Amino acid sequence: MNTFDTIIMALVSLKRNPTRTMLTMLGIIIGIGAVITMMEIGAGSSTAIRTTIERMGAGSGIIYPGVRRVAGIKGGTNSWASLLPADAEAILRECPSVALVSPVVRSSTAQAIFGSENWIPNQMYGVAPSFFAIRDWEIAEGRAFTEAEVNRNSRVCVVGSTVVKELFGGISPLDCEMRINNSTFRVIGILKSKGANMMGTDEDDIILIPWTTMRMRITGLRSGSPTSTTSTLSTRPGDRYPVSGVAFYPEQDSSMTSDKLVIPKFTYIDQIAFAASSPAKIDQAQQEIAALLRERHKLVAAQDDDFRIRSASDFMKMMNKTSTLMNNLLLGVALLSLVVGGVGIMNIMLVSVTERTREIGLRMAVGARSRDILKQFLIESVVMCLLGGIIGIFCGHGTALLIEAHLHWPIESSPGAVVAAFAVSASIGIIFGFYPAWKASQLDPIEALRYE
Repeated sequence: MNTFDTIIMALVSLKRNPTRTMLTMLGIIIGIGAVITMMEIGAGSSTAIRTTIERMGAGSGIIYPGVRRVAGIKGGTNSWASLLPADAEAILRECPSVALVSPVVRSSTAQAIFGSENWIPNQMYGVAPSFFAIRDWEIAEGRAFTEAEVNRNSRVCVVGSTVVKELFGGISPLDCEMRINNSTFRVIGILKSKGANMMGTDEDDIILIPWTTMRMRITGLRSGSPTSTTSTLSTRPGDRYPVSGVAFYPEQDSSMTSDKLVIPKFTYIDQIAFAASSPAKIDQAQQEIAALLRERHKLVAAQDDDFRIRSASDFMKMMNKTSTLMNNLLLGVALLSLVVGGVGIMNIMLVSVTERTREIGLRMAVGARSRDILKQFLIESVVMCLLGGIIGIFCGHGTALLIEAHLHWPIESSPGAVVAAFAVSASIGIIFGFYPAWKASQLDPIEALRYE
């Protein structure tokens, strides 16, 4: 008897008890369906992570101020000011793996006002023009501010689409003026919408202005000697512009003082954003930046860094590690259900061998060999598992689609997952079906014919 005839006979045998066959396949269906669902959700999560990193700017990173130790007490990150605008210039000049650098000054409490409307954006940054390229921000309308406007402390800004909606009623605010705290700013550009990132943060709720203007007019000056252990943050309008109590420049006459804002020599910034010349060089760029900042900040070997460097690749590694851990855990549970399904198939096949003992004896009496009996029952087990696997694949993909539709989780179909599901189904059929098939092939024909 050839293999095709054996497969037909196996299907006929399974058709005799359709209810029992379906219940036997249920464990395989649930297991394969769970595996397909988990793999599609895992692939979708990985893609979402990668998309978020690309939105942040592939090959980019942020340098934060480090910790401060005073009288044996160590503060947390950002507990003191340690980054200068000159540090950003030095990084761009002396680190060959770094392509773009931007000082960053943040404000989380500044209120934007236009007419009778007001809004406190989730993000308000003072940056350099290079920040748009570092974070892969595109301009939908208008333009970005220039380096000349940064040097002049110009009161211009670029806003996100959420700010346009909440503050300007969805009407294009180009060339309109709004107030941020006590200063008037002209809107010169609107950012292209990015939507929410995977953390749920609205990336469009943002206002970007020149970092010099942010430091001088909104956050106040944070100045002092880079080697000192203290820094001051002036919040009084009279101390913001013009600056008082700074002796790093010659005294100016009254006209210059009233017309121009002067940044002190040691004005600290909150962060430094950078981008490597290519995503592959991000680790090398971090090493170069760390070595340069330690030298500039005069840190000896025994001293800890007074800065922290975080890159998009670090974030991706962390998120991928977490995602992989959760996916492996869920896959482990799904594979356990497959094992349970395999045990159920073995049990039913053993029952089937017992029920069909006389049939086996009759086939052997008319010339069937042991290997023919072994092949018949093994093919029955594999066919049952493959049918369960096919149904499980459709059920798993359907479940993933339902999750995407109702829970809005990202999913991504994978042909590799389908191939793996078929391979696993066939393997279970062979592994758990071999013993019942072997037991059937070892029956004595005479004893089998006598079996009642």
